[in-house]
Amino acid sequence: MPIEILMPALSPTMEEGTLAKWLVKEGDTVSSGDLLAEIETDKATMEFEAVDEGVVGKILIAEGSEGVKVNTPIAFLLEDGESADSIGEASAPAPEPAQEAAKEPDPAPQPTAAPAPKSTDGARVFASPLARRIAAQKGLDLSAIKGSGPHGRIVKSDVENATAAPAKAEAPAAATAAPAAPASGPSGDAVTKMYDGRDYEEVKLDGMRKTIAARLTEAKQTVPHFYLRRDIRLDALLEFRSTLNGQLAERGVKLSVNDFIIKACAIALQQVPDANAVWAGDKVLKLTPSDVAVAVAIEGGLFTPVLQDAHHKSLSALSAEMKDLAGRARDRKLAPHEYQGGSFAISNLGMFGIDNFDAVINPPHGAILAVGAGVKKPVVGKNGELGIATVMSVTLSVDHRVIDGALGAQLLQAIVDNLENPLSMLA
Repeated sequence: MPIEILMPALSPTMEEGTLAKWLVKEGDTVSSGDLLAEIETDKATMEFEAVDEGVVGKILIAEGSEGVKVNTPIAFLLEDGESADSIGEASAPAPEPAQEAAKEPDPAPQPTAAPAPKSTDGARVFASPLARRIAAQKGLDLSAIKGSGPHGRIVKSDVENATAAPAKAEAPAAATAAPAAPASGPSGDAVTKMYDGRDYEEVKLDGMRKTIAARLTEAKQTVPHFYLRRDIRLDALLEFRSTLNGQLAERGVKLSVNDFIIKACAIALQQVPDANAVWAGDKVLKLTPSDVAVAVAIEGGLFTPVLQDAHHKSLSALSAEMKDLAGRARDRKLAPHEYQGGSFAISNLGMFGIDNFDAVINPPHGAILAVGAGVKKPVVGKNGELGIATVMSVTLSVDHRVIDGALGAQLLQAIVDNLENPLSMLA
């Protein structure tokens, strides 16, 4: 029987993608590990590998097709002895219901397709169609088998060599479907109608913009934000930065204020470890390392690449890594593991002349620091004298489910102390 090639989930949050380019054509022979296609996710373009071997019998989804749902068949692979004729029934659409059926009152609801198998912790199990078929024949529980394919996908050899426990009967589906989410505003058609007769350009949403809209709407609706604000005097840091850059010039290193902010936040998460945490639905995860995400603006959206173990890295190492991540983010070349995770984020709009702002938390992070511009301001010294200092305004947006007010204040105080006493960050 022909093997279905399904639209892959190339990241944990991917629900649909764009089939950007086919790297094979009908009639090509492929082996496990061969590249089949380029898939555009909401964040990047990634190559999709074959997990089975055979001949490409039929391509179902054309290049450039957008909004292809995960697990949608995109092609068929023929095994030894099979011909393209055997694909007909498998790829044929379901027949239309008879006219008389439409007239019957209150038809009984049709059973839904069986969901993809899940592991004991509720996570979806990824397996090739052939592996699923063999597992069903052998009575194996796919959730108990470790996959050796791309991203842990279970392939034919895994099932053939498995000695897993028999598959468990699936729990019956819920009698009623979950209610639809309430509308979040007027419909697209209603808004468009408001502007009849006015000149405008309709901009089609790409996957990234759809994901940003969905995630940030969810964040503001479900995450209980509160905000803490502080002013930070930067004169000592700017003088220290100038000295370091003079010494590092021969190595081609130039530290930015943002590099110091990343380091200060990473150390602060170690100094206030209870705030180095994320919300995980029914629990809080307290992280040991300081994995700090930094927002990077790109055309049409943004990335938040994560600098892992930032508290252990030198300022020059953080600077080099951030430049590399930001450059690849703008080219949309980051792998999912490079922009997922972290417990804390930084969004710096100071370079755009913004004095202060409130950033939206990116779940599951516990907090995000919004950084404004450093500007000259009159200040009052310790002895009451007036003076001029470079002051930067910051706002810490905090998830109240993870971090309470006093704990958030301690974290922000630690960040302020580190930036106002930059030498201490090298101790």
